Amino acid sequence: MSKTLEIRPIEATDHAEWKRLWTDYLTFYESSVSEDIYATSFARLLSDEAGTYNGHIALLDGAPVGLVHYLFHAHMWHKEQVCYLQDLFADPSARGAGVGRALIQSVYDAADARGVHNVYWTTQEFNTTARRLYDRIGTLTPFIKYQRPG
Repeated sequence: MSKTLEIRPIEATDHAEWKRLWTDYLTFYESSVSEDIYATSFARLLSDEAGTYNGHIALLDGAPVGLVHYLFHAHMWHKEQVCYLQDLFADPSARGAGVGRALIQSVYDAADARGVHNVYWTTQEFNTTARRLYDRIGTLTPFIKYQRPG
């Protein structure tokens, strides 16, 4: 029997399931955030302010199984904005059901609706499961990320 996959914007009533999914995402990357960051981040996702984050949640037969966070921003090399896909997570129990692909497509669709062609994201080199998908739907670039220490 085929399962129904739905992708929709994150809503206020999604808080508990969003937090569970984002916590699992952060745990995968051996990271964590404070309760204050959870609250601030969720408020950003619900905000209508320009320059704030956007988010979608994936539901498989009505159960939350994935999320994506993304942001539109200016870029010095383009007249139009670009879109940064910051976080993407599919619950391991739902992998293989097209959740990751559908979440990325939802970001592509949101970007297209705004006339934004450039959508980019990063992942860690060892994230081989995700990279198998990314290699099919994106283009690997030669850039290496650095950040300020401390």
